[in-house]
Amino acid sequence: MSSAITLPEPGPSTGSGNEAVRARGLNRVFAAKRGPGVQALADVDLDVAPGEFVSLIGPSGCGKSTLLRLIADLDSPTSGELTVFGKSARQARLDQDYGIAFQQAGLLPWRTVSANIELPLKLHGADRTTRRTRVAELIELIGLRDFAGSYPDQLSGGMQQRVAIARALAESPRLLLMDEPFGALDEMTRERMQDELVRIAAETEAAVVFVTHSIPEAVFLSDRVVVMSPRPGRIADTVAVNVAAAARDDALREDDTFFRSVAAVREALHGVPTGGVRGVENR
Repeated sequence: MSSAITLPEPGPSTGSGNEAVRARGLNRVFAAKRGPGVQALADVDLDVAPGEFVSLIGPSGCGKSTLLRLIADLDSPTSGELTVFGKSARQARLDQDYGIAFQQAGLLPWRTVSANIELPLKLHGADRTTRRTRVAELIELIGLRDFAGSYPDQLSGGMQQRVAIARALAESPRLLLMDEPFGALDEMTRERMQDELVRIAAETEAAVVFVTHSIPEAVFLSDRVVVMSPRPGRIADTVAVNVAAAARDDALREDDTFFRSVAAVREALHGVPTGGVRGVENR
């Protein structure tokens, strides 16, 4: 891996005020026509440091995507406090502090790879020279130089997701929000995309909040895996994976560190009490 950054060992945050994401007592209740409504999130406290990769994992319906949507200002909390780089989620969105990628790439079929990546820059008024330079940088970053003029239907699923990630990075956000972006890919492509994401996160130094249902994926990618409880979603446990970015390669998937971390997350998902943040040491 190239251009790896050195991250502090993950652990409980004291809330310095410089966090990429800081949530305190976050609740989200969806109104119902009858009754008290559905509580999706309950008293969520979460810190994500700048440059840190944090995965959210838990059973279906536990509020992982809801939490991501709150951070992205696509929804609003019922109560509690939420800041992104010390700002409200709305202000962070207006300042283009984050990029977001979903399970479906969502590329515009009538725009080429270059034009899809360029779109957010164009929408926010960047001049043509700036757009051209940034698109060229991103196409190089995702390794699709030979496909810059191709259309989405000429690309594989993995290539489309790389374009979606590049589009999310177009405005150099300090935070990348990802909601199961590799969920629809076959296993081999998924592993290749995980490798690519590790490299991209290291080279851009962006913090990442990543939603997934896959325990191995969460462990391979993350500095910390945040385990959420069934609805109403709470943070039930946190597993720290103390592996340097440069060591997150194919060999890690066969390493004892990886298997111990997978086991720790699996235990947490099955409700084994652990008493706080668990750490799995570097190999």
